[in-house]
Amino acid sequence: MKNVGLLLVTALLLSACGGVRKSEKDLARGNYDQVIIQTLDNLRVNKSAERKEPYIALLKGAFVKAVDRDERRLDFLEKEDNPNTLRERYALVTGLSLRQDRIRPILPLPGTKFSFTDYSDAIISIKNDLSKHLIESSTQLLEKGTKADARLAYDDLAYLEEINPGYADTAALLEDARYKGTTFVRLALVNETEMTIPARLENDLLNIDTYKLNRPWVQYHNREIENLAYDYDLILSFRGIQISPELVTERILKQEKKVKDGFDYVLDKNGNVKKDSLGNDIKVVKFKTLRADIHEFTQSKSTQITARVDLIDLNTNQLEATFPLNDGFIFNHIYATYTGDKEAIDPRMLPLLGNRPIPFPTNEQMVYDSGESLKLLFKDILVNEIRVQ
Repeated sequence: MKNVGLLLVTALLLSACGGVRKSEKDLARGNYDQVIIQTLDNLRVNKSAERKEPYIALLKGAFVKAVDRDERRLDFLEKEDNPNTLRERYALVTGLSLRQDRIRPILPLPGTKFSFTDYSDAIISIKNDLSKHLIESSTQLLEKGTKADARLAYDDLAYLEEINPGYADTAALLEDARYKGTTFVRLALVNETEMTIPARLENDLLNIDTYKLNRPWVQYHNREIENLAYDYDLILSFRGIQISPELVTERILKQEKKVKDGFDYVLDKNGNVKKDSLGNDIKVVKFKTLRADIHEFTQSKSTQITARVDLIDLNTNQLEATFPLNDGFIFNHIYATYTGDKEAIDPRMLPLLGNRPIPFPTNEQMVYDSGESLKLLFKDILVNEIRVQ
């Protein structure tokens, strides 16, 4: 037991030494906040223990160096007085305050004191300047009228709403930036064939929710919104639909099987039954051949659809891209009857004997079933081929 206790103590000491060495390396590399996080984790339990003294010294050293670094950078940026650095200045001053808040719960620590600064006035002042700057710069970006500028404005305004909720007319500007930065795509289906496209297929193909496009700055509409300036037309055109006649073909499969059919006695030249060495009659098995004819019927009908996807830039009235779509559907149903001896039939063929003729699908159903796979091809084009930003 003493050996076990000694091993445990040794392991704890080695672990502590390893943690100190790692923090010392991070301190030397300038990873001050990482050192603060590591040392605070080690000081939350039994902070007065002697073995915790190296962590206290590391915490104090990392804190002093981090504050010195951030305040020197903050002082430089304030002297530079460039409004484009206000976001960095705000991050620095809030970071200085948050670092102190992270350490406060562990205080006091034996043998050392921390000198904290009240940054609240600086935080409020810089936040007000930053908020004003973001409103002004975002307004200027929105006035440029490009989608790229509107998206930059949106990012700045979203950040402003995060640090200063409800400031000025941020909410209204955010909505304006979202609208101006969004690419609107009008989705339409055109039937250039002489056949009717089933309404449910048309609804399925134009149902944008099923495609899960997940593009934050692109909106697809399958119903046109009045007075909305669309950027693109995405048109799915049905160019041709061919439906084959309803066919029933037949083939006959011959089946044979040999089965035992009793036995015969083996006779000698005198017509007497032969005997084996034990005096038993010698017999041989007789076989007979069973035969059956399977009449296999195949019902078949097929559809072939040719279509095309066109992407048209409405700002230039130019065809940006076009993608052909070709797909089809084959209906097959097999059933069978037989004549002859059922026992002769291959067991693998027996399930067909239970099938019966069924009604052929209507032309409308055939087109719809073809559209099921067409939807997958259309989705692939929408997700992987169409490039609208």
